Amino acid sequence: MIDWRHWHNEPYLIGGLVFCGWIYALCVGPLRPLLAPSATFSRAHAWRFYGALVSFYLAVGSPLDQIGERFLFSAHMVQHLLLIYPAAVLWIWGLPSWLVDAVGRHMPTLGRVLLHPLVCGLTYIFVQSAWHVPALYDWALQDKFVHVVEHVTFFLGALLFWWPLMAPSTVWPPVRHGLRMVYLVVVGVGMTPLFAFIAFSPDVLYPTYEYAPRIINDFSAAEDQLLAGVIMKLGSVIMTFVALTVIFYQWYRASERRGPGMFNHR
Repeated sequence: MIDWRHWHNEPYLIGGLVFCGWIYALCVGPLRPLLAPSATFSRAHAWRFYGALVSFYLAVGSPLDQIGERFLFSAHMVQHLLLIYPAAVLWIWGLPSWLVDAVGRHMPTLGRVLLHPLVCGLTYIFVQSAWHVPALYDWALQDKFVHVVEHVTFFLGALLFWWPLMAPSTVWPPVRHGLRMVYLVVVGVGMTPLFAFIAFSPDVLYPTYEYAPRIINDFSAAEDQLLAGVIMKLGSVIMTFVALTVIFYQWYRASERRGPGMFNHR
C-alpha cells in the first residue's frame, strides 16, 4: 500500500534540480558582469525560480507520485497540473530579462521560430494529447525511465505554452495583449478533444488504474477517470480565466500608462 513517508531522492531527480539551481545562481551571480554588466538582480526573481524547483519536486518527488503512478489517475493528473502551472509559470517568472536576452542575442532567429505562438501552442497540445494515448500513458506507468521522460516533456511543453504570454525578453518577446487572449482561447479549444476523450470515455482507458487496488472505498476506476478529466478541465478553465483577467487588466493599464505587468515583466 501507500507509504506516506516516502519521498523520492533518486540522483537524477535531486541532482537535476540542484544542477538547475546551481546554473541559475552562477548566471545571476558570478557571471552577471559578463552577461549584462549594468544589470541588477532582484531577490524576487530568485524566490520565483527556486519556487519552481520546489513545485517540480513536490509534483514528482512527494508521495503524490506513488499514488499517481500506482493507484489513482486523478492523483497523476494533479501532478501534471503542478508541472504545467505553478512550476512552469514560476520558472519563467524567475528569469531576469537581461539573462534571457543575453542568450537570445546569440540565436535571435532560431528563438523566434521555436517560440512562435503557433509552434508553442501546437507543441503543447501535441505533447499533452500524445502522452494520453492509452498505450503511451500506460507504458510510462510501467517504465520508470519513460515516466521521467513524460514528466520532463510535460514541463518543457508547459514552458513553451506560457512563453508567448509572459516571456521576460525583448529579443524573444511575448505577443501583443490582444493576441495573448486569442492564443489562450485557441489553445483551450485545441485541448477540448483530450478533455472529452478522458472524461466521457465509456471504458477505463488505462489498465494500470483499472486493476489497481482501490485505496478509497466505493471509488471505482471509472469514477477516478472521470474525476481526472474534471481536474484537467477545471484546472485549465481556472488558469485560463485568471490569465485572461490579468492580461485584459494589463492591456487596459497599458493603454493609459504603457506600464509593464506580470505577463510582460522587464
